[in-house]
Amino acid sequence: MNGEINFSKVRVIGENNEQLGVMSSKEALVIAENEGLDLVLISPNAEPPVCKIIDYGKFKFDQSKRLKEQRKAQKVVEMKEIQLSVTIDKHDVDVKAKHAVKFLNEGDKVKVSIRLRGRQQARPELGVGVMNSFYEIVKEVGVVEKSPEIMGRNIFMILSPIKAK
Repeated sequence: MNGEINFSKVRVIGENNEQLGVMSSKEALVIAENEGLDLVLISPNAEPPVCKIIDYGKFKFDQSKRLKEQRKAQKVVEMKEIQLSVTIDKHDVDVKAKHAVKFLNEGDKVKVSIRLRGRQQARPELGVGVMNSFYEIVKEVGVVEKSPEIMGRNIFMILSPIKAK
């Protein structure tokens, strides 16, 4: 910016986006100072480098405002967890599936988990069966990102929303 631009020739763009032509960086700086504005290097890799005459404070303010709007528009994908059990009743599975459908429709991922207790640890395939039947209920709105996996006393499965076409 201003005196820090060390190129012999630069392409200069005016305040209203009009082309002022190719000139030395010192001439461009004089023009910018006469208008009470700053000379800012926009594209250093172009041939010749491109500089613009603008109010630098206003430029930084507009840039930060644009970044803030972009961050506001972003959707952060959250991980919601639903816990089941091996001995869960059909109605309870339906209620939990309804919650999972709501989470998936909002664009969040769902982690389904089962904790095996006592004798259930000897038959983890029963827990995997409960997971698979749970998935059959929610498969219209979600896909399995990570299939049911047994880790010690727990069984996990991760569902993600189906991408809109």
